[in-house]
Amino acid sequence: MDLNQLQERLSALRSETVDALAGVASMDELRRLESQTTGKSGTLGAWMGTIKEYPPDQRGEVGKALNQAKGELTKLFKEAGERIKAGAAAAEASKASSYDPTLPGVRPPVGSFHPVTLVQLEVEDVFRRLGFLIETGPEMESEYYNFEALNIPKLHPARDMQDTFWLTNGKLLRTHTSPVQVRAMERHGPPLRVLAPGRCFRYETIDASHENTFHQVEGLMIDRHISIANLIAMMKLLLREVFGRDLKVRLRPGYFPFVEPGFELDMSCLICDGGGCATCKQSGWIEILPCGMVHPNVLRAGKIDPHEYTGFAFGLGLTRLAMMKYGVADIRGLNSGDLRALVPATRTGGPTLLTC
Repeated sequence: MDLNQLQERLSALRSETVDALAGVASMDELRRLESQTTGKSGTLGAWMGTIKEYPPDQRGEVGKALNQAKGELTKLFKEAGERIKAGAAAAEASKASSYDPTLPGVRPPVGSFHPVTLVQLEVEDVFRRLGFLIETGPEMESEYYNFEALNIPKLHPARDMQDTFWLTNGKLLRTHTSPVQVRAMERHGPPLRVLAPGRCFRYETIDASHENTFHQVEGLMIDRHISIANLIAMMKLLLREVFGRDLKVRLRPGYFPFVEPGFELDMSCLICDGGGCATCKQSGWIEILPCGMVHPNVLRAGKIDPHEYTGFAFGLGLTRLAMMKYGVADIRGLNSGDLRALVPATRTGGPTLLTC
């Protein structure tokens, strides 16, 4: 380009720089713009390298024009830098004037909820939105509420299924949260929607998927014309809400004295994606939701007429649900205090923390 074209480009560069400086708010942005404009590899720096390409009689004029433009641009950058520094100083002074050293400090959030607690809160939230009451009951329970009121009388063979911790005062550590359902029926009567989360105890062999202390949530819905279809729809809704997607499940017959008919709802093991592992005993399935229609004898124990009302009940192992949701392969880790299990990695790759 000739000298006149160079003069035009230098004038345009100055105008562009003025416009760009109006939007610069920090020293980092200013330095970046200055490097792009007057630096050795910047626009003006590149033009400086072309002086030798001009005829000898024009090089003096070209060099003079380029140096004059560089001086003007350098002055613009200096003024912009002073403006930014003055603004930062004013903001710092304003902040300092509003600081009250007598105010208490801010306590940083520390810790997180246990994975089982996180799952319990999720399940409770789902059922609260469906109109369910959240009920609790004693962990030291009477034989009547833990067995007899649930259609498991003395000498009933089903009692052999419950490996129970018996206490010296004649009571026991509850083996499920079903006693809370009977107490809720007595207290509220029909129609009834109740959710009973809590800790349970069973005297059984500990392995990767069984513990002697575990957390469970049981649900009960009693009203006129309740059917198995209502039960299945509710179970699918629950799993979809907790896991955020539809899961592969199967429903098979199961025997529980307090429901008739009874079912076992299994979900595909998320630890091995159904391929088989120690957690699912190489089956690819995890027992997650025993359920069924409430037995008439249980309704009678709760002072409800089985000829007028029907209902369904289900029991969900919160500990197993936490294992599936957070990828904890061994149930023993959840009670061990091992932080690798208590701050589990989610299936999206990040930790699930909820600060207290």
